[in-house]
Amino acid sequence: MKARLPQGYGGGGQNLQQLARQAQKMQEQMEAATAELNAKEYTASAGGGMVTVTISGELEIKKMVISPDVVDPDDIEMLQDLVTAAVNEAIRNANTDKEETMNKISGGMNLGGMGGLF
Repeated sequence: MKARLPQGYGGGGQNLQQLARQAQKMQEQMEAATAELNAKEYTASAGGGMVTVTISGELEIKKMVISPDVVDPDDIEMLQDLVTAAVNEAIRNANTDKEETMNKISGGMNLGGMGGLF
């Protein structure tokens, strides 16, 4: 007994070639989006703007502004907490933007190995 393929799966060569072209196009779009996202900057602040951090899409700190009002030699821990909070928020913003952009390109598909592109 021969197994029957669902309609549209016969002569698999053309369908496979079309799928390969679509995958190649998606990969090119993802690579272009990754380059664009890496060039972007993300800014976040903590403590009501007392500490502001700007990072690149590659998650490198580009700029940090600390208000002199928050610099208290007797409370270094608060300053450390504010810096940590601002950096972490900027990283979350960058990662959220990357995830949303890649989901738009992939249509929300789990791309397995292609996830390493970003």
